[in-house]
Amino acid sequence: MNANGDKRENEKPHPYVGMWVTADGLIRQELLRNGRYDEARGSCVSAYTGSYTVKGDHIDYIDDTGFTADGEFREDVLYHGGMIFYRQK
Repeated sequence: MNANGDKRENEKPHPYVGMWVTADGLIRQELLRNGRYDEARGSCVSAYTGSYTVKGDHIDYIDDTGFTADGEFREDVLYHGGMIFYRQK
């Protein structure tokens, strides 16, 4: 556990860590190694932030305001909230 209480710092990240983007580029969701996410919408940076957990190919989100959502990874594509995200290379 690090000084911030993050016990994941030394764990190997799951394979979905990184930036995920809709085809039009308007929504960009970064899954951070520490179990946090940061979602930008259009020119609004950090429109949504919160924590997430991944179990297998399923992701659960908890927004910092308390809103919850989930999604599924299939063949390196993220399906979440009626949107489709592609891994940014």
